[in-house]
Amino acid sequence: QVQPVESGGGLVQAGGSLRLSCTASGLTFSEKTMGWFRQAPGKQRDFVAAITWTGGITYYADSVKGRFTISRDDAKNTVYLQMNSLKPEDTAVYYCAAAAAPDMRIALIKNRVLYDYWGQGTQVTVSS
Repeated sequence: QVQPVESGGGLVQAGGSLRLSCTASGLTFSEKTMGWFRQAPGKQRDFVAAITWTGGITYYADSVKGRFTISRDDAKNTVYLQMNSLKPEDTAVYYCAAAAAPDMRIALIKNRVLYDYWGQGTQVTVSS
């Protein structure tokens, strides 16, 4: 089974920072758009951030702009999500996902249906 694997989740105080990592064995992230999504209890899985293969262009949900940074290290086949100034409302299971397309239109890059590979998720809990 080819599947991304997330790590780095945990408990953190409000205002703190956390760095999530996403890697995969048997699945290259080359030529793929990579995204992070999150899902809180009782809510849908929402877009958080994405980065394209073509040009390394980044996109963010309005709720995390200025606080989160997505990046990729293609030599290590790894994608990161640096989360700063965390808030209790950031509490959720965070999922790493890969789309086969190296780039997508802005309206599509936030659509979870267009991502082909998903990790099992890592829990992020922010306390106040």
